[in-house]
Amino acid sequence: MKSALSILFSFAFIFCANAQMQKLKNRPYIDQRRLHYGFMIGLHTQDFKFVNNGFITDNGESWFADVASYSPGFSVGVLGELYLNENLALRTIPTLHFGDKTVIFREQTSKQETRQQIKSTYLSLPVDLKFSAERVNNYRPYLMTGVNPTIDLSVKKNNVLLVKSSDCYLEAGIGCDFYLPYFKLIPELKFCFGLSNLLQSTRTDLNDKSLLKYTQSVDKISSRMIVFSLYFE
Repeated sequence: MKSALSILFSFAFIFCANAQMQKLKNRPYIDQRRLHYGFMIGLHTQDFKFVNNGFITDNGESWFADVASYSPGFSVGVLGELYLNENLALRTIPTLHFGDKTVIFREQTSKQETRQQIKSTYLSLPVDLKFSAERVNNYRPYLMTGVNPTIDLSVKKNNVLLVKSSDCYLEAGIGCDFYLPYFKLIPELKFCFGLSNLLQSTRTDLNDKSLLKYTQSVDKISSRMIVFSLYFE
């Protein structure tokens, strides 16, 4: 009987201790501020989705385009968040994305290849809604979705392929707020899908008109990105 009481009191002590630990929250009122500010750094991968049309040149060539390889890019930005209610916030995150991708054109019969490395510096201004769950101790998961108008600051003419500089993405993702003693750390993973056809089909910039066959072989180019970010607030 005494041993059973000892075990019962031990469990009661552990439960009370855990209950006390659950009440010790770092920065308990930070989410109730009307405005939040911070900055972000991250990694991303840029991608193009091609719609090839099977165009055949006068000498019987048929070229198809794809992205040959992916390179991780770097992202940096600032965060502004507006408190709407206990579970909803509106965010804007002016961001620069530095990255590149390698596009390959392959001729279907001869298997010849033409490659072009496209370096991009995207200036983006996403506006997102953040749907947060209830806070548990010092973490709080959330979902986000929004739109992301973007302009490419490093478009170069007279290349095999020319893309338009402006686009708008639909984006959705998942993240979690971690409440540390002196700041809030927020890892987030989001997926971005471009809405525009980026193909610049009018190629008055070309000095070598033989390169026009690559543009004529494509009907549409859509942009996509995967972004992993760390926010510090």
